Amino acid sequence: MSCAPAELVSQVSSALVQAGFVLGDADTGVPGLRVIEVPAGALVSWTASDRFTSLARDQARRAGSDDRMRVLVQAAVAGLLIQRGHTVTEAPQEGDLVVLADIVAPDHGDG
Repeated sequence: MSCAPAELVSQVSSALVQAGFVLGDADTGVPGLRVIEVPAGALVSWTASDRFTSLARDQARRAGSDDRMRVLVQAAVAGLLIQRGHTVTEAPQEGDLVVLADIVAPDHGDG
């Protein structure tokens, strides 16, 4: 089954909100996940708040890792969308995901 990128953006956004994720807004600077249409389907990116970024940077200096939280967010988002039947790949921009317009039928655990 496949769908148009605009419809996919709507589906992905809805799934993220239903799961409790906050959708941000690049125009107003609101942090959170962003879902935009791209030729392959839907691009999902995450922007942390300035305060969170500062805190994460301080903790990373002590822990020796600067991107663990981004990896965790990416894994959670990818896992959710895969569970909903979408095909998800990593985008060229580190930390972003592409949800492909061609999707498989969701497995609702009925069988």
